[in-house]
Formats: sequence, structure tokens, C-alpha cells
Amino acid sequence: MTADPDTGPIGTVDWHTGGEPFRIVPVSPAVTGHGPTVAERRTAAMGDAGVQWTRTLLCGEPRGHADMYGAFLVPPDDAGAHLGALFWHKDGFSTACGHGTIALGAWAVATGLVPAPADGTTDVVIDVPSGRVTASVRTIGGRVADVTFVNVPGHVHARRIEVATSQRAVTVDIAFGGAMYAVLPAYRLGLRVRPQDITAIVAAGREIRDALNATHAAEHPEDPRLSGVYGTVFTEEAGAPVERPDGTWLLHHRNVTVFADGQVDRSPCGSGTAALVALLADTGELRLGDELRHESVVGSVFRARIERAITVHGRHAVVPAVTGTAYATGTSRFTVDPDDTLLPGFVLR
Repeated sequence: MTADPDTGPIGTVDWHTGGEPFRIVPVSPAVTGHGPTVAERRTAAMGDAGVQWTRTLLCGEPRGHADMYGAFLVPPDDAGAHLGALFWHKDGFSTACGHGTIALGAWAVATGLVPAPADGTTDVVIDVPSGRVTASVRTIGGRVADVTFVNVPGHVHARRIEVATSQRAVTVDIAFGGAMYAVLPAYRLGLRVRPQDITAIVAAGREIRDALNATHAAEHPEDPRLSGVYGTVFTEEAGAPVERPDGTWLLHHRNVTVFADGQVDRSPCGSGTAALVALLADTGELRLGDELRHESVVGSVFRARIERAITVHGRHAVVPAVTGTAYATGTSRFTVDPDDTLLPGFVLR
């Protein structure tokens, strides 16, 4: 994995979670030697021209597209996890990825990397830059039925931060769900969570992220590598809360998340959902035993709940659990022609 266009073929396995792509690179030799932890490997990868070249090759056109997402698999921090993952997108390496964690859990069980019974639940433990997460994979008849992603603790970072946009000033909340997210109802900008509003949502998401990061509004309380707004979550309620027979409540929201530099998450966004869980728990709208039905802009659904309450960094926090499904879409063997004048690739947006 070098910047040399004579590099050999690169094998990938492609999945999607709720419509959001996830390109798995099982063999990533150049990444494995960069530090003892996945968090340190991410930092090293960001400064490694060879690793960045390969990320661009696999993510950018003509092999990928502006909204492609994937991961290099690396060794875990220690024997307590099955694998490690460096998540990437067109602009670099992210600290967390819920939809990717769901896909990795399904892939690990479906391929036999982590043995699983024909019927039951198997935990796939994964080290990612934001910490150690678990993908609990439920199998029925030897097939993956769904995956529950148990995330690192999430917390509310800030409330009611005013941000100026080209349309109007809006207030947003900031929450941590493995990465920092700005969260606001779409109606505050006169928008809806629907495909026809995506262009305006992307523009607003970029403006909000850039404005908040310019003022350092999302500094992580302990690890600066986790600082900075990664995405903007535009939400709307999809129906009134429903009380269930056991006295718990079912909430129904939909969202679209704009992350990195204008990428649109087709899924309900796993780590963005985790950030919303922290916000709803903070207001008491989502309690232990309640469930959030979280719908994406393309209609796919995650189900989320509070696994447990916890205190981290002196703050009230919750461990969220997000359930979704992932499916294999194909395998690829990407090659490089040394005469190709467009190497390693480009993004036309």
C-alpha cells in the first residue's frame, strides 16, 4: 500500500447498511505498523502519503464516488477485541462509524471470521478510533437477521449554540456519539428530511459545521483527537410518541446526516443516532426501556435504545445500542494501470 502506481491489486468486500455503502479492505499491510492502538494508527494514517493515496484510490471516482465510505481492517488494541477498523471517507479518516460497525459485525459472522451458532446472538468486538465497540449479531437459521451496535458512551456537549447561516441564524445542540455532531430540527431552516431538500441540506450542513469548528465549539473534554464537529444531523418527528403495553414509549424520528465535507448518509447514521439518543436521554424524552425508531432520508430504519446510564468525564452519559441490518453487495479486485493519468482518483463535487 504505497503511492507507487505499480501497487498490486487490492481486494475489497462491499456491503451496505440501510443504503449507506461500506467498503471493507481486509488486508491493509501498510496500516498495521502505525502504532499500538487503532486511535494512534488513525493519526499516523492521516499523515501517511501512501495510505492516503490508497484511500483516495478506493473512495474516489472512478472506483468510488463522493459519498463512498469504507474501512481498512487492522489489528485490535489487544486480545480483548476481534479486529480493529480505520474508517475512511472522501475527506479522510473518521473517529467512529455506526453503520460500518453494523456491517463489520455482519461480515465477520457471515464469513466465519467470528464463529456463530445457527440461531443465537454473537458479539463481535471491534476497536475503532473512538474506543471499543460491540456488534451483537443475531442469527436465525444460519443467516444474519440483524446487528445491534453497542457504542462508546455518548453525552451532551453543548445546548442552544447560535450559528449564522446564509439563510438565517439557527440554534443547534452538540452531542458526542463517537464523534461530535451538531443536531437541529430541519424546519428551523425551512427544510424537510426528504430527497428533494438534499441540496439545501448539504449546503446548510457544511455552513453549520464550518462555523462551529471555526469557534472550536466542540472540543472533546479528554481526547483532542475526538474534537471538532464531524457531522450535522437534521431531524424531524415522524409521529407522536406511542405508549406501549408495558408502559415504555416508542419515539419515531427521521433524519439526514451531512458529514465530513458534504457527504450524505443514506442510513439513519449509527453514530449520529447515538448522539441523538444522548440528547433525548438528557431531556427525559427517551428513558431506559424506551425505543427510538430512527428513519433515514431513503426510508431505512435503525432502532435505538439506552443500554445503560453512566458518568464519563464528570458528565452524565448513556451507552446507546443501535440495531440495523447490513447486506453484502459484491467483491472487487481493484487494479492500477501505471499509465492512468487520473490516479489515484478524483471527486467531482
